[in-house]
Amino acid sequence: MNTVHQPKQQPLAVTAAGMAFQNPIVLAAGTAAYGREIADVVRLDALGGLITKAVSVEPRAGAPAPRVADFGDGMINAIGLANPGAELVRREELPWLARELRTARVIVNVVGRVVEDFAEVVGMLDSVDGFQAYELNVSCPNTRQGGLEFGADPAALATVVSRARAQTRRPLFVKLSPTLANIGDVAKCAADAGADGITVVNTIPGLVIETGTRTTALGFGTGGVSGPGLRPVGVLATWKVSRAVTLPVIGLGGVTSADDALQYLMAGATLVGIGTAALANPRLPERIVADLGAWCSVHRVASIRDVIGSLRWPGS
Repeated sequence: MNTVHQPKQQPLAVTAAGMAFQNPIVLAAGTAAYGREIADVVRLDALGGLITKAVSVEPRAGAPAPRVADFGDGMINAIGLANPGAELVRREELPWLARELRTARVIVNVVGRVVEDFAEVVGMLDSVDGFQAYELNVSCPNTRQGGLEFGADPAALATVVSRARAQTRRPLFVKLSPTLANIGDVAKCAADAGADGITVVNTIPGLVIETGTRTTALGFGTGGVSGPGLRPVGVLATWKVSRAVTLPVIGLGGVTSADDALQYLMAGATLVGIGTAALANPRLPERIVADLGAWCSVHRVASIRDVIGSLRWPGS
């Protein structure tokens, strides 16, 4: 009698936008650069995936120093979307990812100054291997509209997404700002234009002042605030977006533990990004993966998919 061997269950496996992830933990944009910079200290293939740092049409020098400041309760940064440009990323970074990664999924973060930039970057990269999807950072300021975020302008957002959609068959995630009061409606706009997923949230604008010198802590002046204080904002945005659209959500902001990641999953996220905490402790994402597995075992959860969107709202 032949014994039928059932495939081993993978309790942390999830699927988002047609992509299979071995677990829901991904490195947020900017945390891992383009992968190789942290490959000696992080087992990238132990994670669900990574989102690269920004890619623009032309190289960007970024913001003046200092670019990062710790203010005790979190971090503020103004990197200025510094990056070597799409051509170098196409020629050097993506081939490295194609050679070195086996199981981790790669999502390329795309930025632009004007509407046309996003589609141009996608068109420049799309014929190359080494990644599976794009993340369009529409939190960028549109220089033609006086610095108004693309995501805050429905017409500009729809154009960014639809033009990028015309350049690729790869999944498109759209990254939104936490400052959008109508974030669910914005997510719907992105979905209608062809997005395959939504990322929430980006950093929130802030200002830190060095009182001894009466100067700003950052060379640019203002910056994006991240850290544990951002988590409730991100979890709420995740809940709102997951109720507004049927697309998969990447939830991020302030994640420092498996419990934090579970909050995002219960709010409706399929994937959870880790950013600031991974900069302080590059091995933390691996530990969170292990702790999520242990949580599933203790709570007899056969699949982490059963946790997604399982929040019990008061009175429901």
